[in-house]
Amino acid sequence: MFQSVLSAGLFKRATDHNLVRINIHNIRDYTHDRHHTVDDYPYGGGAGMVLKPEPVFEAVEAVKSDIQQNEGVDKVPVILLTPQGRLFSQAIAQELSQQSHLILICGHYEGVDERVAEHLATDQISIGDYVLSGGELAAMIVAEAVIRLVPGVLGSAESAIDDSHAAGLLEYPQYTRPEVFRGWAVPEVLLSGNHAQIARWRRQQAIARTQERRSDLLDKVELSPEDKKLVDRLQQSG
Repeated sequence: MFQSVLSAGLFKRATDHNLVRINIHNIRDYTHDRHHTVDDYPYGGGAGMVLKPEPVFEAVEAVKSDIQQNEGVDKVPVILLTPQGRLFSQAIAQELSQQSHLILICGHYEGVDERVAEHLATDQISIGDYVLSGGELAAMIVAEAVIRLVPGVLGSAESAIDDSHAAGLLEYPQYTRPEVFRGWAVPEVLLSGNHAQIARWRRQQAIARTQERRSDLLDKVELSPEDKKLVDRLQQSG
């Protein structure tokens, strides 16, 4: 599942420039029976299969030992991707991007033995209030959100600053050529060359878009008095 994603786009750029290293580890390689068994029936009964603790613990411990010996890093965050984790956000991506190493555990089947969450993982993350068959896609999402914040990965450092959620707001509308397309014109302020007016327009648009689509985010953002007046007007007119 990982190969096509890791060999294209942002991942390829990051690894080709030696800005990031990504290693995939198969927990079946850390089993000791001839069938390479990684799951078993849950105690107490119920549907589905549960990932066994042994191969997960051994895989993570081997990776951590490798990092410690080769990189001299003792503490490495171990993140279990699970629907029960804290909800992933841009703020968490920023937090994780400050780490030199990350270990992501992809849950699968009906779940993972609870001892992995209690005694091995240092964090648990969910990418949303829904369920997937496994944590592989979630791991790719977390990895990309974090990697794009690593200096040098994006063409411009400002790209990450202006992204939706980076400052707690949804991003303002973006336009490019042609100036008029099928009768729809680019807002005049963007053609004015007045950077102060453009910045003010973009801020207003970001707030208006956030109020319209994700008003819950406004409670978490530090707003100026001018911003608050705009929010009040939008709420009254809405």
